[in-house]
Amino acid sequence: MHMTDDEVLAQTRRWLERAVIGLNLCPFAKSVYVKNQVRLVVSRARHLDAFLDDLDRELELLKSTPAEEVDTTLLIHPTLFPDFLVFNDFLDVADNVLADHELEGVVQIAPFHPDFVFEGEDEADMSHFTNRAPFPTLHLIREESLEKAIEGFGDTDVIYERNMDLLRKLGPDGWHRLLAETAQDAKSVQ
Repeated sequence: MHMTDDEVLAQTRRWLERAVIGLNLCPFAKSVYVKNQVRLVVSRARHLDAFLDDLDRELELLKSTPAEEVDTTLLIHPTLFPDFLVFNDFLDVADNVLADHELEGVVQIAPFHPDFVFEGEDEADMSHFTNRAPFPTLHLIREESLEKAIEGFGDTDVIYERNMDLLRKLGPDGWHRLLAETAQDAKSVQ
């Protein structure tokens, strides 16, 4: 089923608003989101080389744009990486692109995928849902912004522990209900 960019963006926003911000999975996300400093980009690249071109453009945009305008970018591809292991292997390539742009230590890439699995964790564990998004997504994060947010937060280990407790209590059914499209959501896309 082909989804329009608007549908992909609507599902991504629903995930951001209900899970990432709504469940406070990332306590740093709300402030940049409400200030419209989160750039959401849907890639329609038909092959890996074209997707790398999209990644190049987004990294250059972050490099040349003040954080007050665009603090972070979500580069979303709804169809190119249906297999999580292929997406996971691609992350090495993405890290090399950071180096090519001389952005190591300036920008980091956080991966999200509908089938994300942490290595060494039971596949049924809810811990994976911290990195599960509706579509394969590269989150391009300015390290300086992240450091400032962490500095103001304090002990970030509590975030992981809190998220694990919360997600395990929520369970897979609760997660799916949380992200389920409502009739109002469907109208807003049309």
